[in-house]
Amino acid sequence: MKRLIAASLMLASLSAFAHEPVYNQESIKVLQEHALTNVPGKKTIMLTVDYAPGQATVPHSHTGTAVAYVLEGSITSRVNDEKAKTYKVGESFYEPAGSRHFESSNASQTQPAKLLVVMVLDDKAEVLTPLPQ
Repeated sequence: MKRLIAASLMLASLSAFAHEPVYNQESIKVLQEHALTNVPGKKTIMLTVDYAPGQATVPHSHTGTAVAYVLEGSITSRVNDEKAKTYKVGESFYEPAGSRHFESSNASQTQPAKLLVVMVLDDKAEVLTPLPQ
């Protein structure tokens, strides 16, 4: 009986570990980047973010505005004080400038996911800034 309990606890802990997000391994590809001639000091960037199963982007903030569209799979996102929400193919979400993006992750542990993101930000700004931990 003790062995059965110990084995159950070990499997439960492995299961919990298997669902921890894997940070900094997503693939980000910039498709376009352009200065906005009608808005001096600003640029727009279009990029894709590919997540393997279980991958996530580190919690971060954006100085610019972002609109994201799910191309493949499902993405879980939590911005500012909102509750986490899972978006499926064809759905999109908006992040106002200055938002804190606490979660952006592949909702699946078995299938890949992909986002198309369009951002407007200062011409010298980074795409994202990791949040202090």
